[in-house]
Amino acid sequence: MQYLIMLNQRHGEGPQEGTPEFDAEMKRWGELMGELREAGSLIGATGLVDEVTTVRKPAGEVTVTDGPYAETKELLFSFIMIDVPDLDAAIEWAGKMPSAAYGSVELRPMVGYEHG
Repeated sequence: MQYLIMLNQRHGEGPQEGTPEFDAEMKRWGELMGELREAGSLIGATGLVDEVTTVRKPAGEVTVTDGPYAETKELLFSFIMIDVPDLDAAIEWAGKMPSAAYGSVELRPMVGYEHG
């Protein structure tokens, strides 16, 4: 079963870039991604930047705004797509995410889409 792991954190929380703590966490992330690859479970992963463009089409007219305007205390900063046997396996991987110590890790089952 495929899951989207969404990694969220409050702005400014977690290790700050340029610090030894940040470097240590990046090493842990690299090791974890290697484990996922070795297990054959990694579909893809990417980090996200803070720049956001939001597109809406109320009443048929496209509007564009800058910035995340969701009423939330945590922002999505990265996601990982995995393929594992079941939810328990997804939870096990999610529990290994370094950011779980200062943010949240959401799991969402993915619905397949075939194109072509």
